[in-house]
Amino acid sequence: MIFNKLSLIVLATLSLSACTQSNPTQANDIPTTQSNLSAAQKQQLQQLLEKTKKNLIFIKGGSYMMGDFGPTTRADGLPYDSHGDSKPLHKVTLSDFSLSATKATYADFDVYTSVTGQKPVGVFDELIKRYRIPVVAAGVNWQQARSYCQWLGQQLNRKMDLPTEAQWEYAARNRGQEVLYATDNGKIEEERNIWSFEQREKSEEKFRVYGHIAELQQFPPSPLGLYDMVTDNFEWMLDWYSSDYYKQSPEHNPQGPTTGTLKVVRSMLPGNGNNMSLFGNSLTIRRNAIDPVADPEKAARKEFTFDVNLNNSVRCAANP
Repeated sequence: MIFNKLSLIVLATLSLSACTQSNPTQANDIPTTQSNLSAAQKQQLQQLLEKTKKNLIFIKGGSYMMGDFGPTTRADGLPYDSHGDSKPLHKVTLSDFSLSATKATYADFDVYTSVTGQKPVGVFDELIKRYRIPVVAAGVNWQQARSYCQWLGQQLNRKMDLPTEAQWEYAARNRGQEVLYATDNGKIEEERNIWSFEQREKSEEKFRVYGHIAELQQFPPSPLGLYDMVTDNFEWMLDWYSSDYYKQSPEHNPQGPTTGTLKVVRSMLPGNGNNMSLFGNSLTIRRNAIDPVADPEKAARKEFTFDVNLNNSVRCAANP
C-alpha cells in the first residue's frame, strides 16, 4: 500500500513538473469582454471586479535599498542570498501603487476566460485536472498573466499590469524594510505562518491529490495585508531577466531590461517549513527567472502529460 501511494506521488510529481500550453497572445493584446453575456456571466463578472477592488492594497511609494542587504546589516558582513544576481545593493525610488492581496485563482480565471470567450487556462488531462482546483492559485504563462491584469484594469478603469520586481520586493519587505521573509513577522514559523509537512498532507487529502498545491490564504498576511508571498507558486513579474541588471538599474521606477529570453518570477513553489531549501528560496530578495511560455526542456518530454505553468501564477498591480 505504501509502495502504491509512493508510486502515485512520483507519477503526480512528474505530471506537475511540466505540458505545453497555448502560445501567449501578442504583447498588449488585451481580450475584449463579450457583449452578449448571460445573466449568470454578468453576475460572476461583477463579483470578480468587486473582489479585485477589495483586494487591492494601497502601497505608499518611497525609496529603499533593493537587493541583498546582508553585507550592510550582518555583523559578519556576509550576504543572505547565495545567488549573485541579487547584488549589488542599489537605491530604488518608487511611485505609489497598489498590489493585490492574493494571487489569482482558477475560479478567477474561469470568469475571465468565460466572459472574454477564451479557452480556460490549465491542462484537462484526466490524471492532472484534479489539481485544477477553483480556490488554488491558477497556473498560467506570462502573457496570460499580463493580459488578465490589463483586462481587469480596463474593467475597473485602472492602469493595471504585472508588478515590477522592484515593486514586489518593496511590498514584500514592508515598504523596503530589512525584512527577509514576507510573513506577518518577517520570520518563518512552521505551522503558524508557513506550512508544515503535516499541514500539506492534510491539504492534499482534502483535495484528493498527491502533490503540493497552492491553496491560498491559510496563514496570516504580511503587515501590509499581502498573503502567500513566501510560497504557494511563483509570481510573474513584468521584467525581463538579466543576471547583472542591478549594476545598471535606474533609480526611479525600474522596469527591467528592454529585452531578454526569460521573465523574472518572485515568491516560491509550494513548500513547507520542514524543507530547508525553503529558507533560501523564499527570501524577499531572491530572484528567479523562467521561460515566459514553457520550459523548453520540460515541454520536450512527451512520455507524460504535463502542465509546465502549473506553479506559475499572478498577483496584479495597479499604478497611478
